[in-house]
Amino acid sequence: MNKTILTAMNEQIMHELYSAYLYLAMSAHFESASLPGFANWMRIQAAEEQEHAMKFFDHIHDRGGKVTLMAIAQPPAEFGTPKEVIEQVLEHEQKVTALIHHIYGLAVKEGDYASQVFLNWFVSEQVEEEKNATTILDTIKLIGDKSNAIFQLDHKLGKRDED
Repeated sequence: MNKTILTAMNEQIMHELYSAYLYLAMSAHFESASLPGFANWMRIQAAEEQEHAMKFFDHIHDRGGKVTLMAIAQPPAEFGTPKEVIEQVLEHEQKVTALIHHIYGLAVKEGDYASQVFLNWFVSEQVEEEKNATTILDTIKLIGDKSNAIFQLDHKLGKRDED
């Protein structure tokens, strides 16, 4: 595995684990706000991000590379309203998409076909991640500040189970 791609993938493990940490902090925020459905949705997001990190971990090892774990920054503890939190989720997923595209570009530049195939899954996954956040955000925008509708959305998000 090319050193540039190896470094980028090791960095991506850190980004994916930070995403898990961030979403777990958001889950705690929603639990404190008595919105268990939003908290459930964020907890499942956190678990998915851990799985994403492990996919990179395994790919690096499968290719004979060395995983080098990096420090994970502390996420914020306060996030605001459900709308503000989901806006942050969407913004964060857009950043992750840019990181995945960057690594994909490196793989193309270096002719690393195995990494390109591996990264195709992440490219598709990021489309889904952004779509899910956008859908929830659009719903919240339609709801406005109607608390009964937020509680209905919370109930719906609480029904999400691990995919």
